[in-house]
Amino acid sequence: MSQAHESHQGPWTTLKLLGWTTQFFESKGIDTARLDAELLLATAMGCRRIELYARYDDVPPPDALARFRQWVKQRGQRVPAKYLIGETEFYSLSLAVTPSVLIPRPETELLVERALQALPEGQDALVADLGTGSGAVAIALASQRPQARVLAVDASVEALELARVNAQRHQLAERITFLHGNWFDALSDGVTCDVVVSNPPYVARAELAATMPEVREHEPRLALDGGDDGLDALRVIVAGAPAWLKPGGWLFVEIGASQGPAVRQLAEQTGDYETVDVSPDFQGLDRIVSMQKKA
Repeated sequence: MSQAHESHQGPWTTLKLLGWTTQFFESKGIDTARLDAELLLATAMGCRRIELYARYDDVPPPDALARFRQWVKQRGQRVPAKYLIGETEFYSLSLAVTPSVLIPRPETELLVERALQALPEGQDALVADLGTGSGAVAIALASQRPQARVLAVDASVEALELARVNAQRHQLAERITFLHGNWFDALSDGVTCDVVVSNPPYVARAELAATMPEVREHEPRLALDGGDDGLDALRVIVAGAPAWLKPGGWLFVEIGASQGPAVRQLAEQTGDYETVDVSPDFQGLDRIVSMQKKA
């Protein structure tokens, strides 16, 4: 993307920029090369991705082109595109994201779906979201259940600050209480919830080294590292939840693809759950475990 190119082959139009950037990203091993090129360029130009198709012959203004060039360099170094633009979408909600929080995954929307099934519309409810990060799950649940109150817990002060910003963006901050601490330690004595949800760190420590550079080098280790077998946080949550759930209340957790049997065993060992269900994600891999406390 040099000045020499501009003098010999004409200006950098939107179409040329997308073509060059897609090839550059592919050369760096980025699977989502075209998508990321479009996302970064549209954001730099202040338009939606779909609008790029009607602007192929446009030449971005110098400030937009400079911003795009910087982002392309950083993306080539495997910095996640969502961190570069500072935005992502989750459950049709626009959320700010920074390197202090995990970028919400599409699979985690399944966690929201399962929790909503246990929260009847029009009824008061108390939900705890453990390890809230960007606030994605807490905000999605609050947006779908106007009478629910949500306790959003995280051990990271930076994450809680960002989650609060995201809740304010969607006018939901008054129904979400942000609590700093580790898992249930942040909850007040005597609190009983209708639903507890969590997308905890569940990657085994040895497997972290094999994850993509975007994850391994840029996303917060605190939100990924599940200990030697990936189950450290899940053990605490599965064993601890019954004390904080109403009779018949539900615990929903996101898990790694191979962890279904182990988490089922953790639940059964407590003797506190009458229902334990492992459900798959879009690829048919184990992803959500639903556990109902005995009535």
